[in-house]
Amino acid sequence: MTVATLTASAELLTRLARPEVRDLPAYNAGLSSEVVRQRYGVSHVARLASNENPLGPSPAVGRALAQLAQTIGLYPDANCRALRAAIAARTGAKPEQVVVGNGSENLLEVLCQAFLEPGDRVVTLLPSFGLHEIYPRMMGAKVQMLPVTPALEFDVDAWCAALTAGPAPKLAMLSNPSNPVGCMLDAAAFRRIVQATPQETLLVIDEAYYEYALRTPGFPDALAELRAQNRPWIVLRTFSKAWGLAGLRVGYGIASDDKLVQMLDRVRTPFNVNLAAQTAALAAWNDVAYMEKCVSDTVAQRQWLATQLHAMGVRMAPSATNFLFVDLQRPNGPVAEALLQRGVVVKPWKEVGYENFIRVSIGSVQDNALFLQAFADAMRNPV
Repeated sequence: MTVATLTASAELLTRLARPEVRDLPAYNAGLSSEVVRQRYGVSHVARLASNENPLGPSPAVGRALAQLAQTIGLYPDANCRALRAAIAARTGAKPEQVVVGNGSENLLEVLCQAFLEPGDRVVTLLPSFGLHEIYPRMMGAKVQMLPVTPALEFDVDAWCAALTAGPAPKLAMLSNPSNPVGCMLDAAAFRRIVQATPQETLLVIDEAYYEYALRTPGFPDALAELRAQNRPWIVLRTFSKAWGLAGLRVGYGIASDDKLVQMLDRVRTPFNVNLAAQTAALAAWNDVAYMEKCVSDTVAQRQWLATQLHAMGVRMAPSATNFLFVDLQRPNGPVAEALLQRGVVVKPWKEVGYENFIRVSIGSVQDNALFLQAFADAMRNPV
């Protein structure tokens, strides 16, 4: 094709696309390890950008997956019955109140598809997990983003004001703890926001970092609080972080009502969670001791790394997660590039107002030490 033909084709596709899609920001998934190795000529890559569990999944997962070879030619259970039953039993929900997705991001997508129309109002955090903004905008909703305070904490007063002002939001998406900041609402602050939320607003609580936050005093029991409310709500959690299954994509939601789950079932793809993912999630779920050891090790390393960075005079947000949100007090691009040259992948934040921050996942002992050394060098010699 000629350049002119390619240009004409691109212009046609732009006209054909829905207006809501044309201006959507692309989700920043970061660089793979292989790309970093090839581009920068490094032998070892410290993956500290995606908040993965550096210890990986329970050994029980490998044993369970090894038995799948003879059954992968068959479709999986479209309703994830065994996994939903196991999740329900431990969380005190009915299986009918549990929904499983191809990662919790898939559940965010189907929530928006099921409930949002053009012009609907959605309230969420700034800075945010990108899909909290992208998916509502994809459906034509208007997203109101509420910044954290200068101390990098939730602005509870701003949340309460936004929830009670004007027409009720169709959805309120609240990540607790926050991603990417890591800050946490305690029980009293969480209750204030819940009580300020209009009855007709669907409250979406994203607890992707739930298992880590349990180690922070004051973390609220969202399910207990919400079960006392007469309102629609859903709490989202994931197997990608503490359970070590990021590569297989499994997330789940616990809903206020089985009717909500039925609405999501109508728009999700029939086999949205594959056989390997269901098998692995169930095996991981049954090895709580391994998950808790992973969380303990990560929290200890997070505290060590935060102490080292504080000693260097670095400012960062309080964290109840498996990452740190670090203020470089300078543009993050040159520092992130210098880290890549040293084999360290972090996530430079791109939202307006936060371009001086990087998010650093807590990795292995060796990778955390490598980051600390590379970070000191990169701050002295950015690209």
